[in-house]
Amino acid sequence: MSNDTKISSLKELYIRLKPALTTKAREMRRKGSVYIKETDIWNYLTENKWKNSRNLSLAEMVDDILNSDDAIIDDYLKSKISLRSRRIYFEEDNKE
Repeated sequence: MSNDTKISSLKELYIRLKPALTTKAREMRRKGSVYIKETDIWNYLTENKWKNSRNLSLAEMVDDILNSDDAIIDDYLKSKISLRSRRIYFEEDNKE
């Protein structure tokens, strides 16, 4: 692959970075964060680390993935989960 290979979409970029994302997710699972997925790491980095970045190389992005702080990714995911609407369901709700 030459250095001037262009990536035309975020989906293509995700596919190219998937091996690094998988490696990071496996590392985090081995350390006890069994619920972390590749998409969680991707979402954290795209929403936070890479949001205002321009012209990052694949090598820089792989480095960001592999060296991201596990606790920050974990906190990010937990904050996203806590933002979801939760409702208590009672039996009466099902009678209608």
